[in-house]
Amino acid sequence: MYNEYKTVREAVGPLMLVEGVQGVTYDELVEIRTADGELRRGKVLEVRDDKAVVQLFESTRGLRIADAKVRFMGHGQQLAVSEDMLGRVFDGMGNPRDGGPALLAEAKLNINGAPINPASRDYPNEFIQTGISAIDGLNTLVRGQKLPVFSMSGLPHAALAAQIARQAKVLSSDDKFAVVFAAIGITFEEAQFFIDDFRATGAIEHTVLFTNLASDPAIERIATPRVALTCAEYLAFERGMHVLVILTDITNYAEALREVSSARKEIPGRRGYPGYLYTDLASLYERAGRIKGKPGSITQIPILTMPEDDKTHPIPDLTGYITEGQIILSRELYQRSVNPPIDVLPSLSRLKDKGIGAGKTRVDHADTMNQLFAAYARGKECKELAAILGDAALTATDKLFARFAEEFEQRYVSQGFQTDRTIQQTLDIGWELLRILPRAELKRIRESLLDEHYPIVEE
Repeated sequence: MYNEYKTVREAVGPLMLVEGVQGVTYDELVEIRTADGELRRGKVLEVRDDKAVVQLFESTRGLRIADAKVRFMGHGQQLAVSEDMLGRVFDGMGNPRDGGPALLAEAKLNINGAPINPASRDYPNEFIQTGISAIDGLNTLVRGQKLPVFSMSGLPHAALAAQIARQAKVLSSDDKFAVVFAAIGITFEEAQFFIDDFRATGAIEHTVLFTNLASDPAIERIATPRVALTCAEYLAFERGMHVLVILTDITNYAEALREVSSARKEIPGRRGYPGYLYTDLASLYERAGRIKGKPGSITQIPILTMPEDDKTHPIPDLTGYITEGQIILSRELYQRSVNPPIDVLPSLSRLKDKGIGAGKTRVDHADTMNQLFAAYARGKECKELAAILGDAALTATDKLFARFAEEFEQRYVSQGFQTDRTIQQTLDIGWELLRILPRAELKRIRESLLDEHYPIVEE
């Protein structure tokens, strides 16, 4: 039996105060029916004594509080889930947005999920091929990992996200693979880009797409990643799928969190964000992983645009503490038409060593990865030195390293947004580039691998 009240005392912005309530709990779902029969929804933000603060998913504009009836539903927000969600497009609350039929739910799950018992977590150690050399070869993604992309305003992170969603696959398993894509606070044009791209390439068949538009309420923006992750948990742990979750843009999510916190008159933390921003982000990111005894997994790629290109901003800063590395996009590379503009030197995947090597990628992967990093770093130093002192200041070997850095950016990093490379192709390109350098300079590769891939030529 639902509790229904006609004791709305105040409505300001998206918030509403209801008095005289009993048995109401935090995060409980609420329905508000107006005198003309219109139905609006919200959730409980705060309960104190017999008063409840309700945040509406829509605006309170035009709501006559004297006539409004408030019904507390007795449970939090739920998502109807089914394997039939694959190939469908939903709004940020999980309602169909593609004109298709309503979903025949196999279950209804609370969108806040349940924490994974740390003792039940399985260690991530299986390689995921994204088809992007700068990720697969140097900052490898592993099944069950959370690896964010740090972008900047105006950079093509949307195209990169679509490319990963199209191309990602688990090579070492025959289990089904699915992508759950959550677009948070984006424009209609951006949403249509993702839908059109997935449909044109056929990727929509194994994708569930949730789109929250910039014009949608802030409270829906907060729900969208949780709705997407609930769908992912169902597909992974109930249907045994390998699920890749892409969340873009986490910055829009954090801005919505700040807006709701401000409406509640909470004491702000760094740069006006709520003091619980770290905890809130962790409640999203920690829903990635693998569970012992279950074949499915959730791998997360959250994408965020760094305000003012600042890596020390609270959103990327806190995200870096929670996740296992970061892929950083470079404005300088983008201006030089290097796409995707991944800056490999500051980028990092903390679990890359667990997903590469014999039986996973190739036996030479770790050695070539370390050598490519070292050679590119030295090549960039040589280019900077030449820019200051001129080419005459460089030795013959320095000039080879500078040439290597140029070739590395143009042939290895810059592959466009439509090229899908296998890990073998990526490793082979790496060897072609390393042959620019004298064999004696390749000090991070074992002699046995050098003999196989860079043999000494008799003169």
